[in-house]
Amino acid sequence: MTRPELIRRLAEANPTMRRHDIAVAVEICFREIAAGLARGDRVKLRGLGTFTPKQRKARIGRSPLTGDAIKIAERSVPIFRVDGRLRARLNPAPD
Repeated sequence: MTRPELIRRLAEANPTMRRHDIAVAVEICFREIAAGLARGDRVKLRGLGTFTPKQRKARIGRSPLTGDAIKIAERSVPIFRVDGRLRARLNPAPD
């Protein structure tokens, strides 16, 4: 699902709200999640999952074009862990 699809579905589910207001709310949510990760905070959305920033150490890698060794700088990457309730919805227990 893309951001416009999410906004469209939310607008359909909430006909009393303007689509513009829903788009602003979605944008604020995504911006705050990104800002929290940038600060190094863990962002937990109950029923969905947890975003956690993780530091990857600097290392030596290989260029896929030439095979030469290259330095890869230290960086922060977001890690997402699915909440157990969402996992249960995606993988229902067999009857």
